[in-house]
Amino acid sequence: MTFLDYALRGRNAGWRYVIGFVLGPVFGLALGAILLIPATLNHLLPDDIETQLTQVKNPLIFFPTTGVIFGLFLLGFGLSVWVVHRKSPLDLLGAWRWSAFALGAGLWLAYLGLCTAIDFALAPKGFRFSASPPSLNLALMVIGALAVQTFAEEYVFRGYLTQGLLLGLRNPFAASLVCGLAFGALHIPNGGPQAASAVVFGIGLSLIAIRTGSLAFGSGLHLINNAYGAIVVVSEQDVFRGSPGFLYQNTPHLNWWDLVLGLGGLALTAYVVSRGNPRIPQDPPLQA
Repeated sequence: MTFLDYALRGRNAGWRYVIGFVLGPVFGLALGAILLIPATLNHLLPDDIETQLTQVKNPLIFFPTTGVIFGLFLLGFGLSVWVVHRKSPLDLLGAWRWSAFALGAGLWLAYLGLCTAIDFALAPKGFRFSASPPSLNLALMVIGALAVQTFAEEYVFRGYLTQGLLLGLRNPFAASLVCGLAFGALHIPNGGPQAASAVVFGIGLSLIAIRTGSLAFGSGLHLINNAYGAIVVVSEQDVFRGSPGFLYQNTPHLNWWDLVLGLGGLALTAYVVSRGNPRIPQDPPLQA
């Protein structure tokens, strides 16, 4: 089955996607309120919780809370899909295969290692080993939280949004472009380089999802991308700065070089995986 086949399930009129994108966050916030009210009443939240969520001051707060927040929005969008589109929330995953997940993770881990080696060759003084590397339990906690965060983003952008755009635009490249721009807009608060990276990242992962008919490959790639930057090589210019890593990198003069290097690898990956333009029927039957 193609990704379009999964998108065609349920009721998919355009107005339903508009309502779905409103109800998804609303349901997520409602579920969050159920947790937040008891936590507030029992003084379980730190006083500077807002600051703790924008930068890694305490990884034991930042990562679990990030995982919970994204998990709530994931549940919210899943509920929205079921209520608005009358379809299984699992339809957004496509033909999920764990082998494809592992392949995406493995290939991207190897490429990130190559990028680090190139950066080290260019600026060896910009690297230092951590005096207190993360323990196994802490590393697993970070990876677990990031697994929820990255999967939620894949579910919403490469699942819900890409399927909707594919139905509306009838063109995989146009759908991927719009999805990439939306994903980049979400990352504008993280700075120009990361927003630009997110645009190309979003385009590439959308193409991969459409071509493979699944979120699996891109989800593995996305998880490794974030986990690598949070616990393997932590950049002082990255959103995860302050995270407990094994190696720290402080090379601001290589920021744009790293952007080009990373995006080049992703573009090549997307091209190899998505070559052979997937066939899209001209007039897929939509259900109101």
